[in-house]
Amino acid sequence: MSDSPAARLQQLFDGHRLTPTQRRIAHCMVRRAADVPFLSSVELAELAGVSQPSVTRFAVALGFDGYPALRKHLREVAPTEPSRGEDKYNEYQQAVQAEIENLKHLSELLADPRPVEEAGRILAASRPLPVLGLRAASSQARGFAYFATKVHPDVRLLDESGSMLTDRIDGARRAGASALLCFALPRHPREVVDALAYAREQGLTVVTVADSAFAPVAAHSDLLIPAAVGTGLAFDTACAPMLLGRVLLEAMCDDLPDAQARLEEFDAKAAARGLFVE
Repeated sequence: MSDSPAARLQQLFDGHRLTPTQRRIAHCMVRRAADVPFLSSVELAELAGVSQPSVTRFAVALGFDGYPALRKHLREVAPTEPSRGEDKYNEYQQAVQAEIENLKHLSELLADPRPVEEAGRILAASRPLPVLGLRAASSQARGFAYFATKVHPDVRLLDESGSMLTDRIDGARRAGASALLCFALPRHPREVVDALAYAREQGLTVVTVADSAFAPVAAHSDLLIPAAVGTGLAFDTACAPMLLGRVLLEAMCDDLPDAQARLEEFDAKAAARGLFVE
């Protein structure tokens, strides 16, 4: 883990059992790490969409006497000046700048490659490999599965909800699956949380890409790697989760000895069929 303000905040929250409201505050603080030491409890509450007393209770849950004590601590471990870059951007540019910050945070996280490398080994070893993503996360799961099928012998996309979901998890487990990859983005469907709990009950190792380490799916994940979403537009943007999915593909390929041969075979067949316009 890097020594960035966001990373230090993450370390402050680690090991604490937080309520959903408190996880929301924590997630907001990580996203606005440079500004948080200069915010009042009312301002932080407004940013997180919670009540001011919730912010006070959150500070106490972290072991501080109250929010002023938490803010004093943050000022000791954070930059001395708040960020002021947003003023010169319009709302669309601000959305892009927020995504750039999300990608920077992901880059800082990947300074320690061990979680991704571990995830790559877990995913490569699972035959078949079920990939779960519902609602907002379905495109992330589908994109991962599309490319993964080119190098992995058996990838099973789980992107439809309903009673068949547990059946398909059962089918993958009976066929030999040892792990499940989940993409979980807000708003988090209850069905995803239930599906992950069921998958672990069946003995699957759950690797999750989520918008935050405090997401509801965290309790049902063996290995969770966070990648924040942008919230500045009417609908969330998910550049960082998509990139993290590609990083996991790369790590998985490193543990699939025949990945390169499979890619070359696909390229040869695609050329023979005239599949792509050059």
